[in-house]
Amino acid sequence: MIQVNDLHKTYRDTVAVAGLTFDVQPGQVLGLLGPNGAGKTTTMRAIAGVIPPTSGNLVVAGHDVTLDAVAAKQQLAYVPDDPKLFDALTVWEHLQFTASVYQVSNFQADAQALLDQFELTPKRDALASELSRGMRQKLAICCAYLHQPKALLFDEPLTGLDPHGIRTMKESVRQRASSGAAVVVSSHLLALVEDVCTHLLILHRGRSLFFGGVEEAKAAFSNVSENASLEEVFFRATEGEKMRG
Repeated sequence: MIQVNDLHKTYRDTVAVAGLTFDVQPGQVLGLLGPNGAGKTTTMRAIAGVIPPTSGNLVVAGHDVTLDAVAAKQQLAYVPDDPKLFDALTVWEHLQFTASVYQVSNFQADAQALLDQFELTPKRDALASELSRGMRQKLAICCAYLHQPKALLFDEPLTGLDPHGIRTMKESVRQRASSGAAVVVSSHLLALVEDVCTHLLILHRGRSLFFGGVEEAKAAFSNVSENASLEEVFFRATEGEKMRG
């Protein structure tokens, strides 16, 4: 569903991503991990078509992100770490606008179900400018889900959410994956990744240190015990790279 082949991205003399190759199949949830500056956000923005790759191939649902951008974007949704909303639109008008952009007919029932799921129904007619940080995050997630995308990209999706919102978000990711979506979640909250992800991609300075299943990651680092937490795996994977460079 998501294919990344030899992705490179440079900004002048800065290498953000260097030769990244991975894929995310339907039903998989990929956790994108790495320290600050590892290339996580750059990778997600390139897949979403927000920024062009310096070189490499990006494919979403069979559509080349560079050569067939509109078709690719119709099949994906990207929620950045600080989603930009339209302050002059209400919560419901955001969903109306999203349905119009993605040509979703008879969207009302699905939109209302999303508002109920994320506890936004009482704010249905509130302007985005009146929402708290967590509510804005929930609204962005609702808009992302509305057109039933086959690929979902989340960059720090729990920002601003309360405990109940966090649980709802986790459940929604599992639901979308079980329905056949390919999901990528980038987060510094390793507990989130451990709870919902089936696969991991660990990055350091734009390069892959590990790509594979969660259990494979634990097996890949021989000094980590069988029952090790993802935190132990992450530090084992990245600390050696820090010492080298």
